[in-house]
Amino acid sequence: MESFVNLVNGIIWSPALIYLCLGAGLFYSVMTRFVQLRHFFEMCRLLFSGKSSSKGISSFQALSVSLSGRVGTGNIAGVAAAIGFGGPGAVFWMWMVAFLGAATAYAESTLAQIYKEEDDGEFRGGPAYYIEKALGQKWYAWLFAIATIFACGVLLPGVQSNSIGNAVEAAFGAGPMIDTGIGEFSFAKILTGAIIALMLGFIVFGGVKRIAHFTQIVVPFMALAYVISAFVLILLNIGEVPRVFDMIISDAFTPMAGFGAAIGWGVKRGIYSNEAGQGTGPHAAAAANVDHPAQQGLVQAFSVYIDTLLVCSATAFMILITGAYNVHGAGEGAFLVQNLAADVSANGPLFTQFAIESALPGVGKFFIAIALFFFAFTTILAYYYIAETNVAYIRRTLKVPGLMFGLKLVLISAAFYGTVKTAALAWSMGDIGVGLMAWLNIVGIVVIFFLAKPSLKALHDYEAQQKAGVTHYTFDPIKLGIKGADFWEARIAREHVKASNPVDEADLKPATQQS
Repeated sequence: MESFVNLVNGIIWSPALIYLCLGAGLFYSVMTRFVQLRHFFEMCRLLFSGKSSSKGISSFQALSVSLSGRVGTGNIAGVAAAIGFGGPGAVFWMWMVAFLGAATAYAESTLAQIYKEEDDGEFRGGPAYYIEKALGQKWYAWLFAIATIFACGVLLPGVQSNSIGNAVEAAFGAGPMIDTGIGEFSFAKILTGAIIALMLGFIVFGGVKRIAHFTQIVVPFMALAYVISAFVLILLNIGEVPRVFDMIISDAFTPMAGFGAAIGWGVKRGIYSNEAGQGTGPHAAAAANVDHPAQQGLVQAFSVYIDTLLVCSATAFMILITGAYNVHGAGEGAFLVQNLAADVSANGPLFTQFAIESALPGVGKFFIAIALFFFAFTTILAYYYIAETNVAYIRRTLKVPGLMFGLKLVLISAAFYGTVKTAALAWSMGDIGVGLMAWLNIVGIVVIFFLAKPSLKALHDYEAQQKAGVTHYTFDPIKLGIKGADFWEARIAREHVKASNPVDEADLKPATQQS
C-alpha cells in the first residue's frame, strides 16, 4: 500500500506541478502589478470590515475559517519535513511560494466571490462553481468537486489528526498497547482519536456558522500564542539569527540536499501550509458577506502572509537556531546533517518539540502537543466545510438523500483512523489530495484568465472606485462584461429597483402619527 501511494505521489508531484505553482503565482503577480504589495495596507483595513448576515459570514470570520485550513500541521510538522528532506534552503522556497502565492490566492478567492450562489440560505462557492460558470465545463467542475471531497473528506483529515496523535504520545507517553480489529495501537492514540471524533461530531453537525464562530475565537488566539512563544525563543538566541538567515539564503541556491530537493520540498510544503492555488481558500472566501468581490480576494491574500511568512518562519527559526533537525541524504539511513537520533522522524512534530524543549526544558513537548491539537483540529473543521461545499455543488444535480450525513461520518472516521496510523503513509496520502486539487484548480484559474479576466476586471473596478473615493462599493458584472455572476446580477438589479422606487418616509409612519 505504502509503495503504491508513494508511486502515485511521485507522479502527481512531478517537477511540472512545482513549476506550475510557482509559474501561476508569478503570472498573477505580474498581471495584477503585484497586488500583494500594492494593496498591503488595504488588506489590513479590510480584515475587520464587512458584517455577517443570515446568509453569509463576515470577512474576518471567512479569514478565520480559511486560516484554520492554512494554519495547521503544515506550520509545525510540514516545516520540519521541508528542512529534513530539502535542507534549510527549503525555507526560502516556502517564502517564495508564499509571496507569489498571495497573488494566486487573490485571484482564486475573487473568482469564488464573483461566482458564488445562495444555497439553503447560505452563500456557497469555490473552484467547482467558478469552473462551471466561467469555463462552461461542467465535467471539469465535477472532477474538481469529486477530487476535493475525496481529498478533504478522506485523505487530509488523517494527516492533521496523525500529527496530534504523535505529539500527544511524545508528550504524555504511549501507555499500554491495545489490540484492535485494524491493528495494535497505543492507548494514548486511541484516546486522542476518540476525543477528536467526539469534538468534531459536535461542531460539524452544527453547520458553517458554528464552525465560523469557533474558528474566529480559536485561530487568532492559537496563532498569536504560538508566534509569541517562538519570538521568545528567538530573542533568547538573538545572536544566532544572522547565521540562520545566511544558512537559509545560501542553501536555497547551493543546497546541501540538492537544488531540486530544496525547491521541491519548499514548494510542496509551502503549498500544503498556505494552500495558495490549491483551491481550498476560495470556499471560505465565497461565504463572506462583502460589497465587492475584490475585497475578500485581498483579505485571503493576506492570510497567506500570516500563515507562511509569520507562523512557518517562526517554526523554521526555532528549529534552525537550536539545531534540532536532521537532513536526510539520498540513501536509506544516510544523513547530510545529523543533530538528532536517526529514528527521529522528519514527517512529524518532533523537530519542533525538540527545539522548544532544548530552550525551555520540560515545556516543549507539552506546548507543541497543545498547539498542534488546536492547529490541526481547526484545520480538520476547514476540510469538512470545503468537502461539504463540494457535496452541496454535486447535490444541485444529483438529488441523493443523506449525502451530507454520510460525509460527516466518513470524515470523523478518517480523522480517528489517521490518529492511530503511521505518519509516513498519512502524509503521502495527504500529498496526493493536495496535488490533485492544485493541478485542477491552477489549470482552471489560468484558463479562466485568458477567457474573460474576471479577477483582473474586478481588481480594476475596485481600484477605480477607490480612486473616486466612494463610501459604498458596488459590483456590476454586466457593466464589466463578466458573465455567469448570477448572485451579483440579482443584487445589482435589486439595488436599481430600490433606487428607482424610493419609499416616502411619511408612508413608513404609523397611522396614528399620520392622522
